[in-house]
Amino acid sequence: MSTPFYVSPQQAMADRAEYARKGIARGRSLVVLQYADGIVFVGENPSRALHKFSEIYDRIGFAAAGKYNEYENLRIGGVRYADLRGYTYDRDDVTARGLANVYAQTLGTIFSSAAEKPYEVELVVAEVGSEPEGDQIYRLPHDGSIVDEHGSVAVGGNSEQISGFLDQRHRDGMTLAEALKLAVQALSREPGGGEREIPAERLEVAVLDRTRPQQRKFKRIVGRQLARLLETEAAASTPTDALSDAEDGDSTATDTGSASGSGSGSTEETGK
Repeated sequence: MSTPFYVSPQQAMADRAEYARKGIARGRSLVVLQYADGIVFVGENPSRALHKFSEIYDRIGFAAAGKYNEYENLRIGGVRYADLRGYTYDRDDVTARGLANVYAQTLGTIFSSAAEKPYEVELVVAEVGSEPEGDQIYRLPHDGSIVDEHGSVAVGGNSEQISGFLDQRHRDGMTLAEALKLAVQALSREPGGGEREIPAERLEVAVLDRTRPQQRKFKRIVGRQLARLLETEAAASTPTDALSDAEDGDSTATDTGSASGSGSGSTEETGK
């Protein structure tokens, strides 16, 4: 009888972490930033059917990078958790922190289990408060740890370089146009230090807007509304409160369901 090959627990965990990080790094990056009236999600995504960003509950949004089929399962589980808790107790009892804890337990269990491979995903769960001080942003890496972020966060392939760029330039009280412009500049940066142009039709943009009169604060920004925000001169002078729901004729309807599908343009982001 042959002797089983021994791998130390430390080495096994290191190998699993490296496997997950490589899978996440093959996906396109996305950024989440606070601005004066809420939180904005920005990512490069040529698909208009499979989304990286989704609504989870009234004030809670979800963003993910990595394998689409894996984070779509997590998104659906998050929607079910939020709906059940809000129905059983109260809508105010559904919080980003509670949802992040659920995701952390799920990711941590999968990562430490030898029976299955770790998920190749990195998540962001955000909740908009009635005031900027009440905003919450949590980043959840593949191993189930939770990082409480403030101001801005980037996940995905080039997240370290993008995070450094955002940390130097992001400030409190930015308008939506300023935050969007900064996010696109960050996503346009190449690992070698160069820059590339990302056209508006390849961008996916969504916001949690605390100024919306509806109970549900999530909405997508597309079409002419997005193009106006990206215009250099107009973006600097466009007031955030001008983005009323009357402009949503160009946007994807999101108020008819608990959450839109979340993901990239293919089953695995490496296919882009």
